[in-house]
Amino acid sequence: MAGSEEFTGQERKILEPFVSNADKDVFVLMNLPEVIKGALFSRYSRSSKSLRRLLLDEFIGSDEFASVASGPRSNLSAAVGKAQGFYDRILDGYGDDSVGELGGAHLACEGISNVAAKFIEDCRIGGSPLEKSTRYVWFNTKANGEFLFFREPGIMKSKFADDYVRVNNLLFETYSRLMEPMTAFVVDRFPLEEFEFFDSVSKASLKFPEISDEKLLKRARAAYNASVKAKACDALRSFLPAGTLTNVGVFGNGRFFQGLLNKMYTSDLAELRGLASPIHAELNSVIPSFVRRAGRDDYRASVDANMRALVRRLLRNMEPKPSDDVVLHYYDRDAEVDCVAGMLYPFSNLSLQQLRDSLKEMSFSQVKEVVDSYMGMRRQRRDKPGRALEHVYYTFDLLTDFGIYRDLQRHRMMTQERQLLTTVHGYATPDEIAKAGFQEDFDQCMAEAAALYGKIAGTMPLEAQYVVPMAFKVRWYCKLNLREAFHLIELRSTPQGHPAYRRVAQDMFRKISAVHPALAHYMRFVDMKDYPLGRMGSELRKEEKREGFR
Repeated sequence: MAGSEEFTGQERKILEPFVSNADKDVFVLMNLPEVIKGALFSRYSRSSKSLRRLLLDEFIGSDEFASVASGPRSNLSAAVGKAQGFYDRILDGYGDDSVGELGGAHLACEGISNVAAKFIEDCRIGGSPLEKSTRYVWFNTKANGEFLFFREPGIMKSKFADDYVRVNNLLFETYSRLMEPMTAFVVDRFPLEEFEFFDSVSKASLKFPEISDEKLLKRARAAYNASVKAKACDALRSFLPAGTLTNVGVFGNGRFFQGLLNKMYTSDLAELRGLASPIHAELNSVIPSFVRRAGRDDYRASVDANMRALVRRLLRNMEPKPSDDVVLHYYDRDAEVDCVAGMLYPFSNLSLQQLRDSLKEMSFSQVKEVVDSYMGMRRQRRDKPGRALEHVYYTFDLLTDFGIYRDLQRHRMMTQERQLLTTVHGYATPDEIAKAGFQEDFDQCMAEAAALYGKIAGTMPLEAQYVVPMAFKVRWYCKLNLREAFHLIELRSTPQGHPAYRRVAQDMFRKISAVHPALAHYMRFVDMKDYPLGRMGSELRKEEKREGFR
């Protein structure tokens, strides 16, 4: 493929720092501030010029951007101020909100609570977050002699301040004290000698005492140690309060960040409002025009206030009733017909109604042939079924511990919403806590946290969330289509997954299988087994890859 446009030697020299090539039809932009890239693409859609020609004629070629073209690459960030004015004119003249998706930024938020982290990750469209894991990192670190939990300003100014600090310290002290004995318990319960390890050279599985190859021995020990740590972390994270400080990194486009900032400025939580300004300031250094409209959303604030008052008035006499942890609240009984019609649709020239009618004339074996052809050749969970599965929707009402919510909430291709984190639904005790003999410690910590939550929640229900340990259950719903269900359930049931969320994924599969067995049949990579140290295989593969990079 050859480029259709030619550039002079001087033009090629000017373009060189900013495009990956000057003579091919496919290229990428480089070394340009995000606002310039966003403005360039917004102008691109309304011009007959090529992107490189636009870059030369209307951006780099302008007096306004002369310093960008002639200055050293290290000084490109100095052009952001000038680029902002130019971008704003492009945006106002040609663009709309979608133009905010043409540039983005990598944002790091460190030392924020899990409450704030979940808020950031809840803004799921246009943003890709990663968070410090409670599975692979111990949370016993101190700074200036203090455990790392959020000192909520309202609580710290109230009569509950001393109890708030005391209960949080109790949770962290117990967590820290049990790290070593819990690790020892896992080692004793699941001895290294009993595990088999796959030797990629001999293509055989060997128990640890049978291994003679030094490389495999080293990999096996490293994989085992990592799996033991993950198992111990999985159990002990239930002590950690929602106020535990964590780190979140997120890449997002400008539209995502503007929406996030709007919600943060509008929040009733002091931590979120306090984070909004520094986040806004940092984003202004790279994508200022993309977040220029960010601010408090008075409409959203009014709706939230009205709804809280309405719920207090209309539902004040109702108490939560016991329920299963995973409830299939809604599914469309007729969706299978739409799904199969959707499978045929892109390969025919018929309407959906005609295809639905044609299915009535087909035999069972013919309909099955359609579904088999569409999904029957999947070899692994990464073989994604097509969009026809998006005709089938499920709504699950979930009651899980907060730790499970943290893990599953990050799935972006579903509608989900949670209620406030409370202690009213009780807590889940990890099996290892009870079997290791730590039940008394655990129950004492949960009782102390629940008692304090009850005192604070009377006047500060939002702020009271910070003291609730991850073991306590939170109610939330998710609405997802069958295509996303394939992804979520197959992924979250893999052996290396957290045992608690694996059980939720397995239960979701059972519920879907009960109502749509013919479609659930093709969800073939759901792992329904239990594993003593589920991360072993994953850690072993990781160590093998690590050796390859040395």
